Amino acid sequence: MTDTVWAVVGIPEPDGQLYETLALRGQASVADLAAELAIPGSRASRSLNRLAARGLVTHLPGRPVRFARDPAELVEVIEGAANVRQAFVRLQRDAQSEMRVFDKPPYSAEQPDGNPEEYRLLAEGQVRYRTLYERAALARPERMAEVWNGIRQGERARVARSLPMKMALCDRRLALIPVSMSSDDAGAAAYLVHPSSLLDALSELFEAMWEKAVPLNQGPALDDEEQILTDRDKDLLGLLAAGTTDETIARAFGWNVRTVRRHIHRIMTMTGAETRFQAGMEASRRGWL
Repeated sequence: MTDTVWAVVGIPEPDGQLYETLALRGQASVADLAAELAIPGSRASRSLNRLAARGLVTHLPGRPVRFARDPAELVEVIEGAANVRQAFVRLQRDAQSEMRVFDKPPYSAEQPDGNPEEYRLLAEGQVRYRTLYERAALARPERMAEVWNGIRQGERARVARSLPMKMALCDRRLALIPVSMSSDDAGAAAYLVHPSSLLDALSELFEAMWEKAVPLNQGPALDDEEQILTDRDKDLLGLLAAGTTDETIARAFGWNVRTVRRHIHRIMTMTGAETRFQAGMEASRRGWL
């Protein structure tokens, strides 16, 4: 906000400047705010007390004395699909070290070129991307193409059986979460979560699910003569992706279970995969299926 706008709403410019600084931090001590603005601690304290009297900030318990934005402002609601998309772009441009993303259907307005902002930031090498995809997202060929493109650009990607929501985390400073997950209004509104215990919990949720997820293999390609899958191998991968048991595969192919497992192990070795699902994803990425 400009000095003029602060004056219009009846807030002195020094108080407004301090409020903007606190808004970026979420919460901070009087000493920290005074140091950041290069003002005396007594002046920062008076400004904070005036803001608290207006209900704009909250005096937190304990020592040292700390203040936070009004709790009601720790979560903003962004309305309109265009505004949500712009907020996602701004979130990425504001990132200082890392973007973390939960990706799952439904998709409201997919971009044919994926996420150009991500590709630009990855090329510059200053922002890392970690994306956790729900398995259902990878069932769509056009989405798979975007996923592999992101991986080629430098994105680290993993797959989970299911995700609780869509989410984008900008460092540990902001999170963007769609309000609705229905296909009719996906992306029409979103919550923007500022630094708070809620944001900390969302960050921990991402890390917990990331640790349990399956990496999308990015190992080196094999020689051409090693990249050959038989029709039976392709059938086997399809059954594995469907969650078919070894016993059922054995009956379908007329093999014993030991033979099934030997073929599975061979394919996993070819792809450098650690799990059956990962083997199927890597075979798809290499164009073997």
